[in-house]
Amino acid sequence: MSRRRALIVGASRGLGLGLVARLLDQGWDVTATVRRPSAALADQAQRGPLTIESGIDIDDDAAVRALADRLSDTPDFDCVFVVAGVATQAGTPAGQMPRAVAGAVFQTNALSPIRFAEVFRKRVARDGLIVLMTSKLGSVSLNRGGGWGSYRASKAALNTLARSFAGQHSGAAWGLILMHPGWVRTDLGGRRATLDVETSARGMVAVIEARLGERGCVFLDYTGATVPW
Repeated sequence: MSRRRALIVGASRGLGLGLVARLLDQGWDVTATVRRPSAALADQAQRGPLTIESGIDIDDDAAVRALADRLSDTPDFDCVFVVAGVATQAGTPAGQMPRAVAGAVFQTNALSPIRFAEVFRKRVARDGLIVLMTSKLGSVSLNRGGGWGSYRASKAALNTLARSFAGQHSGAAWGLILMHPGWVRTDLGGRRATLDVETSARGMVAVIEARLGERGCVFLDYTGATVPW
């Protein structure tokens, strides 16, 4: 039986790095992208087959197309997981945030993951998955306290665009997961977060492995529980 293959987009640290480690431990072949070389990621090669692609910024369409060209002769991926995202000035109310900053957050968190998925959708193996890192903060129905308005809005936009993307490709032989990793102790999640990276990554990989072969678009957390839209 051939090894499963994953493409992890944004793997230099935090959850992306944790996913690479867990997938390698689970026997997957992993291709991981970074904007700049990462010693922490390079160290993961001792766990299993790891290919690192540097210089990949998901906001750079030319770099994404060049990556697709470089990987064109490799076997299809069972999982393409776009992890990369930003939380620039997340605590600033939308009415006070510079328009350029708000636009950049939307580009990176909402539009670029969909554009990446569009480029790589034909490289997803039959019964494979496209996974996009979102957040429970992107749930409109759960937004009662406010805060992190631009970040929330960017993830809600990602969720909406992902459902549209899935609908546009409803006959595809892959499924799509919008994944909430939990509140994790990363640079984005902060020190008060309730989960460590290893726990979140272990859960997300378990969800992915259980969902292989499933179709449609779902919004799940790292335990496999459905998150309200």
